[in-house]
Parts: sequence; structure tokens; C-alpha cells
Amino acid sequence: QCGPASPSASTSFGGAAPTVNPANIKRIRPALPPGYEVADMAGPVSAAGLWGFGPGWSADPPECAALADPAPADAGARGLSASGQGGTVYVVVATAPGPASPDAGLVDQCGQWTMTFAHSSGAVSLVEAPAIDGARTVAMTAATRTAVESGTETVGQASTAQAYLGDHVVYVTLVTDPGSVHPPLDGRFVAELLVKTVAALRG
Repeated sequence: QCGPASPSASTSFGGAAPTVNPANIKRIRPALPPGYEVADMAGPVSAAGLWGFGPGWSADPPECAALADPAPADAGARGLSASGQGGTVYVVVATAPGPASPDAGLVDQCGQWTMTFAHSSGAVSLVEAPAIDGARTVAMTAATRTAVESGTETVGQASTAQAYLGDHVVYVTLVTDPGSVHPPLDGRFVAELLVKTVAALRG
């Protein structure tokens, strides 16, 4: 369902946007939580895929799908994953086809929307995004449910913050298990890591 407009996107411009160097994504490694297991990522990666939705998932309204998969075919996408007691963190930079940044109308229309894939469903809400100079940013939370063979459901929670930098899109995703006994990382960590990642890519 369509949700009301909300303060879910931020744009700040201070002249021409600096050049983005995707190879600098490795510079963000020291900002990942200490003690987490870190691995490289490559190939097409979407926020929706990290939330647990496979190819062929659908969105309602359909146009909102672009927010969760802005660079669906970039084989050159790269990033890092970090897993630990507070959840799993993914940091990715990819090249989007055409203009990467969503227009304000799409953001307003997709304040709340749903997605489905096989036995999984998700409820997505846009939340306040961090302000980054020269970039448009969007932040989302996704509550997911998957039916399993026993007739029960598994639930998950994810937070994603994205920055659109010309033809590049940078996103940080955190996936947590609501049933974990360990305190999870949170949306504030995601927002701060996105700001740090953009700075590293422009460095």
C-alpha cells in the first residue's frame, strides 16, 4: 500500500559532486565493528537480496522496487560484509543504469510498501536518511516473514541507507535477528557508516 509522504529522503548540494572511486570501498574496513568476520563481495548485489528476497520478487506498488534494487545488473559491484553478534553488515558500491537518483515523487509514493517472494513477505518503511553533501540519500527498514515447512514463521529485520552519487549508488544494509540474545546494531550505525563510506569513496 502507498504510504504518506515522510521526511525519508535528504539532499544536500555544495557545488559539483566529487569523483567516486569504487576501489576505495576497502578503506571502510576499519569502520566495521571490531571482532566481526569480514569478507569481500562482488557482482550484482541488491538491498532486497540482502534482505532475503531472491530474483523475481515483486513490490506493491511495483515502482517502489527501484528503491530496493537500484543497480540490478552491475557485475562490477563490490563491497564488504561483516558478521558478528550484533547482526550482519553489508557495504556496497554499484553503477546504476541511467540516472541513479530517485525523483521526489517516487520517494513520496513509497513511504510504505510491501514485497513478496515465494514464501516470504516484507513490509518496508522509509525512515529519515542521513544528509550527505552533494548526494541524495534514502533510508529504509524492512520487516520480513518467511513461512517454513513446520507451519511456523521466521522473522527478520533489516535497515538500509543509500546514497546516490551521479551514476553510482552506495548502500549500507544491516540484517538482524529479532530473536538474538545479543544487542543488535541499529539504524544510527547504518547511517553513520554510510556517511563514512561515501567519504572513503570520494577520497
